[in-house]
Amino acid sequence: MKYVGAHVSMAGGIENAPARAGAIGAKAFALFTKNQRRWEAPKLRDAQAEKFKENCIQYEFDLDHILVHDSYLINLGHPGRKGLEKSRKAFIEELKRCERIGVKKCNFHPGSHLNGITVDSCLERVAESINMAHAQTTEAITVIENTAGQGTNVGYSFEQLARIIHHVENKERVGVCLDTCHLFCSPSGYDIRTPETYEVTMKAFDRIIGVKYLKGAHVNDSRKDYQQRIDRHEQIGRGEIGLSAFRSIMNDKRFDNIPLILETPDQDEWAGEIRLLYSFQNL
Repeated sequence: MKYVGAHVSMAGGIENAPARAGAIGAKAFALFTKNQRRWEAPKLRDAQAEKFKENCIQYEFDLDHILVHDSYLINLGHPGRKGLEKSRKAFIEELKRCERIGVKKCNFHPGSHLNGITVDSCLERVAESINMAHAQTTEAITVIENTAGQGTNVGYSFEQLARIIHHVENKERVGVCLDTCHLFCSPSGYDIRTPETYEVTMKAFDRIIGVKYLKGAHVNDSRKDYQQRIDRHEQIGRGEIGLSAFRSIMNDKRFDNIPLILETPDQDEWAGEIRLLYSFQNL
């Protein structure tokens, strides 16, 4: 079964997110648990955490179908000592916030080498950061999002993601969130525009990483063309990827029982896009 939703606002408190997702007909959703562009955040109150869980039950959301996204400021592969320590501390706090509200999956961008260390060193540093975070938390799954390869970001190829996972000690607490826009724009060349090229890409994912590590997906079209290394999302079917890829996803059992999250720019269209995606099933 497919669980499609969107990354909804937590304005007014995280406890409001389930209602916003329910209002657009979502069966899954993503959220930040704090301001994603600030390091510090008020502590989650017990009442907030409990109300969030109650509202998930009220709007019929399974906690397995929710993704928490960490702060954009965190760089787990930072080449500098102070920047790395600050990022690791913030990431551990993100995982603790996940566990506080009962959400199992924390989605994050792997990091950037900032031209300060090699790509391989950065990837190993990301894995080391994950291991440290696992040691200080109990059950949150760290879900690595593939990047478009912009700037000095790592994690844009299946090989790079596999290298990170290889160095993670607790394989039960690591996974991947595939972003379709990032896949398409990656310099590694993952063309998903036709059923044939889509299948080539997914077979490569399974061979190099393993489909068992697929824990979620961001379903976004792309404003930029193939392999451009630019991350610009577009509404479903209005970008350079086109509708075929999303038909493939909605009929692919590899994407069953995980959150499929819209991050397209016009939130007013999310309800319609959710209906559109579900209309593709069994076509």
